[in-house]
Amino acid sequence: MSTTFLTIADVAERLQLSAQGVRSLILSGDLPAIQVGARHLWRVPEDAFDAYVERQLASTREMVAAGRGEG
Repeated sequence: MSTTFLTIADVAERLQLSAQGVRSLILSGDLPAIQVGARHLWRVPEDAFDAYVERQLASTREMVAAGRGEG
C-alpha cells in the first residue's frame, strides 16, 4: 500500500482555506484523516482529499441545476 498523505497546510493551500477551516472539516467527519506521531498531527490521505473534492463538485453541480446556485 503506497498512500500519499497531505498535511493540514497542504490541504489548506489547495482549498484556499485556513488551517482551522481544514481542522473543522476533519473534526466534522467531512474530510477523512488520521492522527500520527507523538504529537498526533493530522494527515489526510490524498485519495480521501480527491474524493472530498469530487463530492463537493457533485454537490455544487446538483445545487446549481436545482436553481439554488445564487446566494
